[in-house]
Amino acid sequence: MAFSKIASGGVDGGVGDSLRPNSKPLIINGNCAISQKGTAATDESTGGYYRVDRMYFAISSMGEGKLQQESLTSGNAFDNGFRKAWRVDCAVADASPASGDKMYLQYNFEGQDLQVFKKGTANAEKFTLAFWVKSNKTGTGNIQLKDKDNSNRQCTQSYTISSANTWEHKVCVFGADTTGAFDNDNGKSLNINWWLDSGTDSDSGTANHGTWEAQDQTKVNAGGTLNIQDNTANDWAITGIQLEVGEYTSSTLPPFQHESFEENLRRCQRYYCEWGGSNDATYTRSYNCAGEANGTSAVTNLGFFTPVPLRANPTINNPTMGYFDYNTVTSDTSSGTVSITGGEGNMNMVSISFTGCSNLSDATPVTARARDTLTMDAEL
Repeated sequence: MAFSKIASGGVDGGVGDSLRPNSKPLIINGNCAISQKGTAATDESTGGYYRVDRMYFAISSMGEGKLQQESLTSGNAFDNGFRKAWRVDCAVADASPASGDKMYLQYNFEGQDLQVFKKGTANAEKFTLAFWVKSNKTGTGNIQLKDKDNSNRQCTQSYTISSANTWEHKVCVFGADTTGAFDNDNGKSLNINWWLDSGTDSDSGTANHGTWEAQDQTKVNAGGTLNIQDNTANDWAITGIQLEVGEYTSSTLPPFQHESFEENLRRCQRYYCEWGGSNDATYTRSYNCAGEANGTSAVTNLGFFTPVPLRANPTINNPTMGYFDYNTVTSDTSSGTVSITGGEGNMNMVSISFTGCSNLSDATPVTARARDTLTMDAEL
C-alpha cells in the first residue's frame, strides 16, 4: 500500500529534509485555522466554499452535508499542534446513490505555485500528500490529483481509516508525471479531491494508484468504502494538510509548517476577503472609500484597498441588509437602494461603481461608507 500511517497516539518525527526548506507551505490554511465565512454548522446540498478558507465542498445529488470548522480539544491531531479542522456530517442521507451522484472535498492550486514539481519534464518530481483524518467509519478512502491544464489527467491514491473516531495521520505518494506541464499563471491547474461518497460512475473501474494517466472517472473512487452519505450518523474531518515535493514516508516527512495566524489569513485573503459593517446610524465597523460622481445618479472609481493583492478580478456582492451612505463636498445624502455594478482588481485596490444615487453633482468628489458586509471573491 502506498501510504504509511503513524500508529494511534504516535507523533510524526518530521526528520526529513524538505526540498523547499525556506518556502511557505504549498497548501494554504492546511491547519484549517482561517474561516472567514463563519464557523457554525450549515447544511449544504450544492458545491461551494463554505466553512474553512480554501476548502471547496463538492456535492451533486448526494443528500446534504453539514459543514463546520471543528474545534479540537484532544486527540492525536491536537497533540501535534492542530486546533481546528474541516468537518462534514451527513445531514440528509443518500444510501442508494444514483450512478452520477458524488461528494468530495477539493483543494485548488494556481499553476504558478506548482512549477517546483517540474511536471511535464524529464525531471518531474513525485507528490507527497499528508494529512490528519478522523471519521466514525473505518474503511478505504480515495484521493485524486486532477490536472486541469492537460485534459484532466489524473493520479489516484488510497488510504485506510483503521480506528473509528480517532485522529490518524496519513502519508500518500503520487507518481511523477513527465507528460503535460502546469501553466505558469494564476489559473486553476490542479485539484486535490478527497472522495467521500459516489455512485457507480466514479467507483466502478479498477484503480491504478500512484500512476498518472488519462482521465477515467470510473477509477477516482474505485474501492472506496467510506460512503459517508449512507447514514446521518456519519462524519469525516481533516486537518494538518501538507503537500511536499518528492517522496516521503511518515518517518521522513518534513514537519508541518505552522504559520502565524496573521500570515495564514493574509494568504487566504488573496482569494477571498470581506469588510464588515453594522446596519445602524453609528456606522459601527463601517468602512470608507472615495471616488467621483458621474452625472447626478452614479459614482465611478470608488477605490477599496484590499489587504493583499487579489488573485484576479473579484466577484463583489451587493450588501445584503444595508446600504451605502455617500456625500459630496456640497451635500450629504443617503439612499436605500445603491447597487454595485462592477469590480476590477488592480494590485491592492478594487475599483467599484454605484448606481441609484441622487442629488450628485457631476465630476465632484464623493466619499461613501457602507453599513453592511462587502465581500470580494477571487477563488479558483
